[in-house]
Amino acid sequence: MQVLHEAPHDAMLKSFVLGAAYGIGGTAFGISIRYIGFSLTYAIAVGLSSVLGTLIPPLVHGTLSTILQKPGAGWVMAGIVVGVLGIAGAGWAGWLKEQDLTAQKNRGEFSLSKGLLLSLLAGILSAVYGFALDAGAPIAKVASDHDAGIFSGNVIFIFTNTGAFLTTVIYCLWLHARHKTIGELVELPAGPEKGSLPVNFVMAAVTGLFWYGQFFFYTLGHARLGDKFAFTSWAIHMIMLVLFSNLMGVLLYEWKPCRRATHVVIGVALLILIGAVLLLTYGNRIGELATK
Repeated sequence: MQVLHEAPHDAMLKSFVLGAAYGIGGTAFGISIRYIGFSLTYAIAVGLSSVLGTLIPPLVHGTLSTILQKPGAGWVMAGIVVGVLGIAGAGWAGWLKEQDLTAQKNRGEFSLSKGLLLSLLAGILSAVYGFALDAGAPIAKVASDHDAGIFSGNVIFIFTNTGAFLTTVIYCLWLHARHKTIGELVELPAGPEKGSLPVNFVMAAVTGLFWYGQFFFYTLGHARLGDKFAFTSWAIHMIMLVLFSNLMGVLLYEWKPCRRATHVVIGVALLILIGAVLLLTYGNRIGELATK
């Protein structure tokens, strides 16, 4: 409470508003998955978010040119470029998958035009989250002055995630009103499908816990990267999202109906993404050693 009392109000407001924009992007992201699947959505939305969220903050602060002159900067920029190539490769694999599913008339709700527009919106607004954290840096500074250490950045989530919650809950309540399903929050409808309301709530809570976990551990990693290339933490985060989301798609048999060529493309894309993470971490390591 002492940290919140001393923190600047404008930083609180900015991080809240930017977090609300991120919430809109998250909603667009979820709808996009319905139309073009996990792989293509992650490739477009997260790829765009990775580039914008990583490079624009230092550009806005006018520090990018200085950063590029530091030891290890070449490896870091190579990692960002390779990461974009890997994300593009995952997108190409997703496009090939779309062709395969079209040939097999197994498209479900597939709509490329709707999915592309939504994933572009999601990518732009998801990148805004990086700005939200940057806007909340003065709040984290106050927490650091009170000896919060590597946990200082977590205080920003009070504002960014509340903003995201607000826009998300508005959309959810609109859906409930549209489909007249608000009663399902207290009682499941009768029907042939069996369900348990307590189990649903527990699973939703566990999902939220994992979702928040990405931010909690993100700030811990960001704090440990030091001052040289801390901005690359967003790129690493986004690349890992694409990597593991596609692996999840494989585990959920999303790629099973596809041709062998499609399997090869997604396999190569995943290897490229792994290489991008290695390049980024190696560049950070060189920068760290240069300061010692």
